[in-house]
Amino acid sequence: MTSGESFYGGISVFRGFTSLMDPALYSPLPDDWTIGVADIVESTKAIAAQRYKAVNMAGAAVIAAVTNALEGREFPFVFGGDGASFAVAPGDLDRAGEALAATATWVREDLDLKMRVALVPVSAIRAQGLDVRVARFGPSANLSYAMFSGGGLGWADAAMKRGEFAVAEAPAGTQPDLSGLSCRFEEIPASRGLILSVLVVPARGTEAQAFRKVIEDVIHLVERSPDAGRPVPSQGPPLTWPPQGLEYEARAKRGGSLFQRRVGVLAYTLFAYLIMRFDIKVGGFVPKLYTRQVVENSDFRKYDDGLRMILDCTPELERALSDRLAAAARDGIVRYGLYQQDAAMMTCFTPSALRSDHVHFIDGARGGYASAATALKAMMVGAS
Repeated sequence: MTSGESFYGGISVFRGFTSLMDPALYSPLPDDWTIGVADIVESTKAIAAQRYKAVNMAGAAVIAAVTNALEGREFPFVFGGDGASFAVAPGDLDRAGEALAATATWVREDLDLKMRVALVPVSAIRAQGLDVRVARFGPSANLSYAMFSGGGLGWADAAMKRGEFAVAEAPAGTQPDLSGLSCRFEEIPASRGLILSVLVVPARGTEAQAFRKVIEDVIHLVERSPDAGRPVPSQGPPLTWPPQGLEYEARAKRGGSLFQRRVGVLAYTLFAYLIMRFDIKVGGFVPKLYTRQVVENSDFRKYDDGLRMILDCTPELERALSDRLAAAARDGIVRYGLYQQDAAMMTCFTPSALRSDHVHFIDGARGGYASAATALKAMMVGAS
């Protein structure tokens, strides 16, 4: 690998989420890298039709497809609920582009959703006077997640929505390699009162220091409160058989008819369910250890030019967060969206159950990030 391609692996991992806004943690992406962005067109309509699981599966599929195309090499990515963003080195660009194009085709053919995808050169973002800087947050000793700052990711997403830098869908029938992508766990009911989806971005023209202060206030409110936390309980998310996500997992498989894939997934998930349910060790797989890693590795808070969190919290803490954000919005510092629901859901990417770096994407189970984004857009329209 060139020094540019080993760039991400050279970034130190930070552990305390409260230091998220420290600019010293973020390193500028090399100029010759490219940003990939993807989202579901009319995700609000899909969510109104209660297709939450399909929307989340599509977003996570982008990350699974690109990871598999790059043969497991580390690269920075972020899951956004109804889409995903990532960055790749020049040597990985062609394969990432093919994976994106194939995923868009699969999403349309197998999930009956339309996904737009784009590849935006970092140099084009910097030409706008913006930047893309990346940090690595370690929620556990097992793995790290990328965080993005600099405004470039937001600009790339907006450019994609304008139809710029578009990647065309692959030919009909093209299937990405989605090995490891699954959604076997059931919805996770709120234990403290409600599941809150939080999305906070800077208002146009706001000072970086003022925005940083608001984000730090919000994180401190959550961190200091006994009334909020990770939406995944310590004993892990509920698991039943057959799993709710059976159909999506069958459609993510390659080879054989859909019926054959359904039968295969049914058999495999029954095997997995029995192992987990009765705590049976198989080879190097230890169910209790895996469950602990699922909890520790859950991706329920992140930063990608804005703060995103899925919290299990009390109505009192929701009001405190809402009051703080409303005051910051009145001062012209932030725009935000909050969305309440009664459960969270998890979409998993587990290339190997024997490794500790499996990733578990969390969203609200009744609209989540996409519904918080709808509330955020309404605020932006009202402010314009």
